[in-house]
Amino acid sequence: MDTPPLNPPVTVLRLGHRPSRDVRVSTHLLLAARALGARRAMYTGVHDQGLEESVRKVCADWGGSFTIEHAPSWRRVMSEWEGEIVHLTMYGLPIRDCIEKIRCNSSEKLIVVGGSKVPGEVYGLADWNVAVTGQPHSEVSALAVFLHELYEGKELALIHPEARLRVVPTAHGKRVEDVSSDL
Repeated sequence: MDTPPLNPPVTVLRLGHRPSRDVRVSTHLLLAARALGARRAMYTGVHDQGLEESVRKVCADWGGSFTIEHAPSWRRVMSEWEGEIVHLTMYGLPIRDCIEKIRCNSSEKLIVVGGSKVPGEVYGLADWNVAVTGQPHSEVSALAVFLHELYEGKELALIHPEARLRVVPTAHGKRVEDVSSDL
C-alpha cells in the first residue's frame, strides 16, 4: 500500500553545484531529499546531465514521483517562490527553537542548501535561516535532520509508488526484491 504524500510539500534548492568537486555530495543530497519526503529538487551552478540521470535512475528503480531540474538562477527561484523559504545554515536559529512554527505553516517549502560559498543575499531572501547544529557539518546531514524534524518521523515509513525494487528488512545480511511483476 502506498503512503500519502507528506505535508507540507518540500522542494530542495541546491546552490552552486560543481561537477568536478560536488558530484557525490550533490547526488547524496538529492537522494536524501527523495528518500526523506521531498517532492522535487532544483540545483544551480553547472548543468549536470549525469547528476540528473543518476537521480532519475534511482526514481525508476525505487519509485516515487520525485523530480529534478537545473535552475539557471537561484535568485530568480527564491524571489519568485510563493511559499516559505528555509535556508539551512549553521549560522541560523537553532532548529528546536523554530521547527514548530515552520511545521505549522502549511505552505510549500523551499529548502535552500549551500554548496560553495553562499551569497549573503540568500540569508535576506529566506523566511527562516535554520541551524541543525552550530558545528561544521554537511548539507546532506542538515537536510536529513531538518526533514526528519519537519515530518516528525513520518518520512521514515514512506513507500514509494511504482517501485521496481524494495528492501526486505532483515536483521542480518541484505535482501532486495524485484516487485515490478506485482505492478
